[in-house]
Amino acid sequence: MTNVEKISEFLTQAKVFTFLTVDNGQPKGRPFGFHLVDGDRIYFGTGTFKNCFKQLSADPHVEVMAVNGDKFMRYDGLAKIVKDDALLAKVHEAMPQIMETYDKNGWEMVLFYLENGHAEIRGLFEVEEEFDV
Repeated sequence: MTNVEKISEFLTQAKVFTFLTVDNGQPKGRPFGFHLVDGDRIYFGTGTFKNCFKQLSADPHVEVMAVNGDKFMRYDGLAKIVKDDALLAKVHEAMPQIMETYDKNGWEMVLFYLENGHAEIRGLFEVEEEFDV
């Protein structure tokens, strides 16, 4: 299993995970539930009208925190925004209700992945696995 597959599997099993950005030097977290694997990257999405987008545009340092049973995962890196219509079409397929709301309101969804990513999967007292992505 590749490192991208390990992260994706953990996120899928967790179902909801916390996505953290930086806002004026302070961490800001919010629940995310969607990720998309394409090739060797894991993509996340947010609306350009949201504070999340403004924060990662101003400071691309981000972290994903997911909990699955008695393990948790930290996955951090620098958010790299991409414009790719083929990827957005895949998001439309995966989340038609949400994307319908975006389209109806004229909102724009942007996708991003983490560059220079680093992940650790931890048990209660120790790091069980650590790797770069």
